[in-house]
Amino acid sequence: MKQYKVGIIGATGMVGQRFATLLENHPWFQVTALAASARSAGKTYREAVGKRWLMSSPIPEKMADMIVLNADTDVEKIASMVDFVFCAVDMKKEEIKALEEAYAKAECPVVSNNSAHRGTPDVPMVVPELNPEHTEIITAQRKRLGTKRGFIAVKSNCSLQSYVPALHPLMDFGVTKVLACTYQAISGAGKNFESWPEMIDNVIPYIGGEEEKSEQEPMKIWGHIEGDKIVNATSPSITSQCIRVPVTDGHIAAVFASFEKKPEIEEILNRWKNFAGVPQQLQLPSAPKQFLHYFEENDRPQTKLDRNLEGGMAVSVGRLRPDTQYDIKFVCLSHNTLRGAAGGAVLLGELLCAQGYMD
Repeated sequence: MKQYKVGIIGATGMVGQRFATLLENHPWFQVTALAASARSAGKTYREAVGKRWLMSSPIPEKMADMIVLNADTDVEKIASMVDFVFCAVDMKKEEIKALEEAYAKAECPVVSNNSAHRGTPDVPMVVPELNPEHTEIITAQRKRLGTKRGFIAVKSNCSLQSYVPALHPLMDFGVTKVLACTYQAISGAGKNFESWPEMIDNVIPYIGGEEEKSEQEPMKIWGHIEGDKIVNATSPSITSQCIRVPVTDGHIAAVFASFEKKPEIEEILNRWKNFAGVPQQLQLPSAPKQFLHYFEENDRPQTKLDRNLEGGMAVSVGRLRPDTQYDIKFVCLSHNTLRGAAGGAVLLGELLCAQGYMD
């Protein structure tokens, strides 16, 4: 695979920092541009981040002394320095939409961690193992934007990254309804315990916007391309509750599901064990070898023990059993800033490169 020059837009935030650590020694991608808000622009990355560095590993040496550019006013300059950018900015939704379109129209593809364009009908929202064919809508998006190379592709919300992959291999049994209660780590809010001491010994039963995303975004993932847009699926019916818990990283979901044709427990386990997608077939650098891992132990998966499975890019599943109200129930876990955020976006970038969209 050829080498690609990439930029990180929103490099000083928690997800931007995670991008930096993941891309430090990436075999395909070389970071050549870092950008953030006006208050960080003109400083070295080390100066701009300062005491706000939240990763367990140090600031990548190759990036520490890079001068941070202005994400808003240096669009053309950044576009000339890179083959594409990863975007993880903290702005209002309409501002993010405008910013990402500005990069796309500057002929700079955008792989976004942000939610702003997830509902845009011709913007693919991709979990690479589940719906890689949705990238085909990029042709229609480029026509709308009037671009030759530029486009926007997004990853889905972190709250559904554990249970949607577990349901996906079972969709041909006719999943009719799903209840998913997610218990979400504080890093999902861009926080750690030092910056959010109120979360210590505490649970908050509300995370703004998460339940809507958990219920609606799977419909786009399971949708199909029709003409110049992605048409959302109409089933299954999903209801969710999203709860913030005092955990650093890792979102757990308690899932209940019913089917038109109820599968046997052994068939479900077999489907999970053997499920693989295009990233595994192509052996993309960030792809887990085994996407879904099932634990036989009753007390697994656990966030502390299992969130970093396969570099944090695998999904852990456990406690599959019949239910009295639904057909089955199970528990699943994903790392919210790896599979659920920056890692998922890097894997999407790898998929787009392998498919030829970055050439």
